[in-house]
Amino acid sequence: MGRAVSPTAALDLRQQLVGVWKIESFYTETRAGEQRKSYGERPNGYGVLTREMRALVIITAENRKAPATDADNRAAFESMISYSGNYRVENDRFIIRVDTSWNEAWVGTEQVRFVKLEGDTMTLSSPWQPDPNTPGNPEVRLVIAWTRVKTAQ
Repeated sequence: MGRAVSPTAALDLRQQLVGVWKIESFYTETRAGEQRKSYGERPNGYGVLTREMRALVIITAENRKAPATDADNRAAFESMISYSGNYRVENDRFIIRVDTSWNEAWVGTEQVRFVKLEGDTMTLSSPWQPDPNTPGNPEVRLVIAWTRVKTAQ
C-alpha cells in the first residue's frame, strides 16, 4: 500500500466513501497470517461517512448481554468501539482525526487505515503495529470489512 494516487482519483475515492456502511468482519492478523476475531464471527455495527467529511463509527461484539453488575459493565465497555471525527483521504489512506470516543485515549489521535473499495465492499486495514494485548507485543494489523447499506430511492 502507500501508492501514489492522482488528485482526481483521491477526490473520486472520497466521494465513493460517503454513505452508511454495515460491518461484516473485524479481526487482527499477525504477519504469519493468524487471525483473532475479538468481536466474534459476526460483529455488529455501522460506520457513517458524510459529505462534510465527518465519520461516526460504532462496533459491538456479537452476543452481548445487557449488563447487570459492575463486571458486566466492564465487559460491555471492552466489547465495543465507538468514535467520531473529521476524516480525510490521502492516496489510499483513510484518516480520522478523533474528537469524541468511547475511550478517551483515542481523543486527539489520528486513526489511519488503508482503504480498498470493490463495488459495495470497503476494506480498511491498519498499518502493522505492536499488539498491546499479546505478550511480547508481536506486530499485527487490524482488518475491517464493511458493506454499503442500500437505501430506498
